[in-house]
Amino acid sequence: MELFGLKNFVFIVVFVGMFALLIKNLKTKFNYLTVGRKENRFENIGERIKNVILIAFGQTKLLRDSTAGAIHFFIFWGFMFFLVAVLESILQGFYSGFSFSFLGRFHLLITITHDLFGLLVFFSVVYALVRRFVSKVPRLQGSAEEKKDAAIVLLLILLVVVSMFGQNVFEISRTKPDNAFIARPVSFFIASFINLSFDTASTLYEVSWWVHILTIFTFMNYLPFSKHFHVFTSIPNVYFSKTGDKKYALKPLDLTDENETQFGVSDIEHFTWKQLLDGFSCTECGRCTSVCPASNTGKLLSPKKIIENIRQRTEEKAPLILSNSLENNDIALKTIVHNYVSDQELWACTTCMACVQECPVTIEHVDSIVDMRRNLVLSESEFPSELNSLFKNLETNYNPWAFNHQDRAAWAEGLNLKTMSEDSNCDLLFWVGCAGSYDARYQKVSQAFVKILQKANVDFRILGTEEKCNGDSARRLGNEYLAQTLMQENIETLNGYKVKKIVTACPHCFNSLKNEFPQFGGNFDVIHHTELIDELINTGKIELKESEVQRLTYHDSCYLGRYNSVYDSPRDSIKKIKNVELVEMKRNKDKGFCCGAGGGRMFLEEKEGTRINENRVAEALELNPNTIATACPFCMTMMNDGVKTFNKNDVVIVKDIAEIVLENSK
Repeated sequence: MELFGLKNFVFIVVFVGMFALLIKNLKTKFNYLTVGRKENRFENIGERIKNVILIAFGQTKLLRDSTAGAIHFFIFWGFMFFLVAVLESILQGFYSGFSFSFLGRFHLLITITHDLFGLLVFFSVVYALVRRFVSKVPRLQGSAEEKKDAAIVLLLILLVVVSMFGQNVFEISRTKPDNAFIARPVSFFIASFINLSFDTASTLYEVSWWVHILTIFTFMNYLPFSKHFHVFTSIPNVYFSKTGDKKYALKPLDLTDENETQFGVSDIEHFTWKQLLDGFSCTECGRCTSVCPASNTGKLLSPKKIIENIRQRTEEKAPLILSNSLENNDIALKTIVHNYVSDQELWACTTCMACVQECPVTIEHVDSIVDMRRNLVLSESEFPSELNSLFKNLETNYNPWAFNHQDRAAWAEGLNLKTMSEDSNCDLLFWVGCAGSYDARYQKVSQAFVKILQKANVDFRILGTEEKCNGDSARRLGNEYLAQTLMQENIETLNGYKVKKIVTACPHCFNSLKNEFPQFGGNFDVIHHTELIDELINTGKIELKESEVQRLTYHDSCYLGRYNSVYDSPRDSIKKIKNVELVEMKRNKDKGFCCGAGGGRMFLEEKEGTRINENRVAEALELNPNTIATACPFCMTMMNDGVKTFNKNDVVIVKDIAEIVLENSK
């Protein structure tokens, strides 16, 4: 066999040219990221590596959808195993006689794996083509350009696999190795139907080799211009995703920087490099949009489109920024906000985190949406008119409504409660929240929870009129200045009393106190009232009695569930009550569907499509429950409104976990 000849010379020329082109294109994309703002994503290395192992290599997020997940799993791992075969083929381009056969039994294991995974990849790609172009799965039906791109990539993958099998089959046909049926069982089976001369088999082998190599080189150079660029960026994007138990907390703006003239994001240079990397990592799989409550109810918002717009705008404007060519350029006159992403889209988001939860490459859609809202509120003063009264009330009354701040503790009359100002020597602070203090329906929840604490002889206090709104709605609506003001004033009060442990019945207060107050010096041990109630039941401090027979379903709060992974304690308390049957909605726990009130949407009218809460309540009513259980004031309001819309309020009642437990306690 000729070990070096014309084939090797041509290959080297092609190899150098193709890799030079790839490096040039990758460098260009990397330079685009430098347009974004700096952000430290290099800490917590151990957790980042763990995320890569579980999410990128383990495909855990993709496998949440068993069908699509299995398809991608086989394609991904098929290509991972193919890397050895590709490397062998490339080395043969330099030295025709090269083979990894010197690895002995390990080589045998490699060839068997290649063959079997090759078959799995082949059928996975065919099935992916069927899903996209025959079955036409809705979330995969993008623009004509997206469909064309998907078809090109899938067909290139198919050609890589077919040419690999071609190499194996024709190699077996010409050399007839004794162990072929063991080393390459699939290829051996195909070769058994082929009877070729040595010369013909050798020629077809060379054709297959060249097709294989050229397809791989074409594929890798096509990727930087394709949505499948995520082949290069997804693993880094997973590595640099947020870590820790506070990963869903919004990053604060530095409002004290006198040199800062831009608050929030109006265009790509205001995003961080990681947010720009999100754009290049989007696989356009549509999982985010398929679970988005706004998109599911006919709103314009599509989380996928938001990220695609970030990528599109980056590719359009970044070259001009890097080349200092912005002057007298029409592209520079545009901004991503307004020209690519409409205000209507941004205000439709409920910040439920379903999109982030489902994204297989850990894109952080909500952070980018809130950053663009910040620009609208702080830099442009452009926001829905309904928010004028909300912001004013928060500034003057320290609650979202026009209630007098001095009436904040009126709900507690007759309960014999002490405030921290009266006696701060206690084990626990009950943070009541605005809804628990002022909303007539949720005041009953506050009262029920207090009675449970008193039954269990828990030593606790409230702040009374010293408590102010936690700032959650203001922050997610983009009014970072107002949110930080409220948070810092509350922290000053809490630290003044040396508060250590806090319990609250509101998941929005819970999330802020636990995950975002620490950004400003407020470090407390924060628990949700459902966690404490379950603990009191488990320790025997609250005893349950036998209930009347009832059928109950529980609605997960996004800020309690997805944000903080509290799923079991509310359910466990319910399950401990005799004669109560807990039935789950189809969308539950980390796949739960938003009530529609998060992200400040509680204070905005739904003018597009159908109402999110009605979609959720319809799902609950399919189970024919007597009771819909909630653990959040926003959820309770939205569920109640939905039940009334369906004229079921005389059949189904909405109750908080605290009310249910109190009613069924001895």
